[in-house]
Amino acid sequence: MRKRFAQYAWGVLGLNLLVILWGAFVRASKSGEGCGDHWPLCNGTVLPHAAKIATLIEFTHRASTGLALISVVVMAVWAVRAFPRGPVRQAAIASVLFIFTEAMLGAGLVLFGYVGQNVSIGRAIYLSAHLINTMLMLGAIALTAWWGSGRPSVRWIGNVKTVTLLGLAVAGALVLAVSGAITALGDTLFPVTSLRAGWEADLSSTSHLFIRLRIWHPVIAVLAGGYIAIVANMIGRAVSPARRLASAVVALVAVQLAAGMVNLWLLAPVWMQLLHLLLADLLWVALILFSAAALQSGFSHSLNFEYPQPFSAPAEGTKLRQFRL
Repeated sequence: MRKRFAQYAWGVLGLNLLVILWGAFVRASKSGEGCGDHWPLCNGTVLPHAAKIATLIEFTHRASTGLALISVVVMAVWAVRAFPRGPVRQAAIASVLFIFTEAMLGAGLVLFGYVGQNVSIGRAIYLSAHLINTMLMLGAIALTAWWGSGRPSVRWIGNVKTVTLLGLAVAGALVLAVSGAITALGDTLFPVTSLRAGWEADLSSTSHLFIRLRIWHPVIAVLAGGYIAIVANMIGRAVSPARRLASAVVALVAVQLAAGMVNLWLLAPVWMQLLHLLLADLLWVALILFSAAALQSGFSHSLNFEYPQPFSAPAEGTKLRQFRL
């Protein structure tokens, strides 16, 4: 019963990743106005007839979000029936709350007109809130599947330094994701014809704010990605259950940075934007699961550092000092 639940929960996570990618395709293909300003109806009808490509793209996304919502609700009901009070139930219920908020925020994009060629600052703020909710939803679903697979729950007491390091990594990942979303929006609304023209537009004081913000995304990516990789490597070496996930986090950071450079070089084609987003989502999920593994109960977290005397070998029997997380 619980094994089947875990398999279903991982499937729900995969489904939601696909829905998120399709939502990004809606934005990148400028199909956000495909159903007009109607919601939940599409151009005033339940099923669009003789629809344009943009309408089909937007309608398919709406249908997929409905399927994703149902799948998460089923997961939560199953968790309540199959598990006692604890982390699995809590994560599943949080997933339901976040996906309902996700649906409302998605509706707001249409009703407030934050689609198509809208270049208002309000769209960037709203999009950022939408993205953060999406990331939190993915994290909750991933933790439901993780704990539903029999993994131990987290232990907060006694792990203050570890929690601080991981908390900063999670916050950095969210800031990086927001900057990436705004950059992608700028690439969609203000495409460039060459790399040089793009740099000139980024540095011009007369350019739109979305364009001028694009230059900060690579900087944030290097800083946040570097910090995440360092923290993952440091904690992963000290906490054996988190070692594989730490390696996954470090690898995804490297691949994501490389993909970002390729995306920049190719002038952000739609397919590369989607690949870049997929890697970002996978990195986020890996970071959340790594954090859960690093904080799982019943484990002592410590890192050992040697401090030999200058120009001399340490005396026989000298104990190593410990830096305890």
